[in-house]
Amino acid sequence: MRSFAIASFSLIALASQAAIVNYPAPKGAELNDAFTVKVCEKGGDWQQVDVYKVKVDEVVGAKHVARPVSMAYFDCDAEANVMVISNAQPVKTAQVRPQSYGITPEIKADTLYFTAKPLQQMSVEVNGEIFNNLHLFVNPIDADAPTAKALKKLKKNKDYVYFAPGYHKLDSALRIGSGQTVYVAGGAVIDGCIEVLDAENARLIGRGMVYPNHALGITVRNSKNVEVSGLFTTQCAVGGSDSVGISNVKVMSWYGWGDGFNVFASNNVRYNNVFARTSDDCHTIYCTRKGYDGSSCNITMDDAVLWADVAHPIMIGLHGSFNPEKPDSVVGAHYRNIDILDHSENQIDYQGCLTINCGDNNLVKDITFDDIRVDNFRKGQLVNMRIFYNKKYCEAPGRSIENITLRNVTYDGDNAALSIIAGYNEARKVKGVKFVNLRLNGRLISDDMPEKPKWYKTSDFANMFVGEHVEDVTFITE
Repeated sequence: MRSFAIASFSLIALASQAAIVNYPAPKGAELNDAFTVKVCEKGGDWQQVDVYKVKVDEVVGAKHVARPVSMAYFDCDAEANVMVISNAQPVKTAQVRPQSYGITPEIKADTLYFTAKPLQQMSVEVNGEIFNNLHLFVNPIDADAPTAKALKKLKKNKDYVYFAPGYHKLDSALRIGSGQTVYVAGGAVIDGCIEVLDAENARLIGRGMVYPNHALGITVRNSKNVEVSGLFTTQCAVGGSDSVGISNVKVMSWYGWGDGFNVFASNNVRYNNVFARTSDDCHTIYCTRKGYDGSSCNITMDDAVLWADVAHPIMIGLHGSFNPEKPDSVVGAHYRNIDILDHSENQIDYQGCLTINCGDNNLVKDITFDDIRVDNFRKGQLVNMRIFYNKKYCEAPGRSIENITLRNVTYDGDNAALSIIAGYNEARKVKGVKFVNLRLNGRLISDDMPEKPKWYKTSDFANMFVGEHVEDVTFITE
């Protein structure tokens, strides 16, 4: 069994289950004074929540600029009262997103008041600022948090590693092996990377931060039956693995190619209640790539908030084995209850909130998007589905895109460019794309909409180009 060569950490008595659990930031963590955050249970006393300084990416001209923003988190077991004081600027307007949470803050001078519930992952924006905003993550009470009594026993278990609240610098990546659990307590900041490698039945859990400088924070590699939950990090990638569950994980990146939740050549990967604000794609499904070999099947994402400062919120199918004798496939992906807060991409080739770009002889089929709410993003397309040969990233065009359903997709805004659906040639087509209850700025788009002249395509009303080598695109209502 692999052992861990790390320093021992002091064990602390954790609070018993309470309505709110707050985690003070450790010495050495970088804080941001742009906001003051306080929380309390109903009828309780206000307690201050420390606000971290984290970074996001803004493209300014031809440069990527790292912008400092604010992040805070706490746990609660029910509805909590939240107070947010804007220290950096007077409050003229304020909003809390996603809008689907239905949170309208009460504004008194420069202070906002609202209530929040567990598993809400929100952006608090004053005067429309998205590069000086507060990211507030409300966790449920952590059932895995060990008590002081339990820690005394766990200290003797070589397969359990506990990072206590504090600042921890790792000189090299920490590797988790089979049967092992690493717990990162709330109030812990790990400056370093953690990877689950060649492991079965492993866990990486807690409430703290895995926040290396300019690096992928968490990786699951060539492993099976893995749980990652509750943490904040820069990126969380899964490659060559099977049966991986990622829940209540928050990722934020600011550097080049800072994808959030990557899947490479993996099966049965499940995401629940995740958040991504990234300097590249928020979430991808690829096949053969970066030393991982094979197809990707049965990927699900439920209850997510996605914000792409660059590139795509969701991207499927670009990379794979270009060998026609051993082609790869992405088969079976389901996205449910997703809020897309932003998409900003100047390159037309890399636009699309919901994107399937099929290359490298891949087959992409049986993909479903259910209940997707898209805000008025800065620049890009709502949908991009293409079979293409992008010579910068591919060795061959894709094989086929088949059986794609987009149900209850809504977009409210005026920045969306023309969406695109296009095949490659007669042998490499897009086939069977069904839009169900597509709603654009409140308007329901369907093949039998009464205002559509018979000689128009429905896609004309959807701000969408349906090009050559495409079969069976329908717009229906249910």
